[in-house]
Amino acid sequence: MSDILSQLDAVLAERKDADPDSSYVASLYARGLDAILKKVGEEACETVMAAKDGDSDHLVYEVADLWFHTMILLAQQNLSSDAVLQELARRFGLSGLEEKASRTT
Repeated sequence: MSDILSQLDAVLAERKDADPDSSYVASLYARGLDAILKKVGEEACETVMAAKDGDSDHLVYEVADLWFHTMILLAQQNLSSDAVLQELARRFGLSGLEEKASRTT
C-alpha cells in the first residue's frame, strides 16, 4: 500500500520545479510555506468536522485531503512519506506512554 505514497512522493517532487500555472501543487509551492501551512490547517479542520458529522465516507475523503497536503508540506521541506513511515515503524510496539516518555523536551 505504501507504493501509492512513493508514487505520490515522486510526483510531488517533480512539481517542485514546475511552472506554477501547470498544476495546483506547483502553484502551492510557488506561494510558499505559509500557503502550504494554511492549506494543511484548513484540511485538518475539515477532517475534524467530518469526524464530528459521523459520515465515514466524508471522513475518509477529508483525511485523504489532509494526507495529500501534508505530503506537499513534507516535499517542500525536502522530506518524503518514507521519513514518516520510518518514524511510525520506530514507534511500533512501543506503548504510547513509553514513546511519549522517551521524547526530549
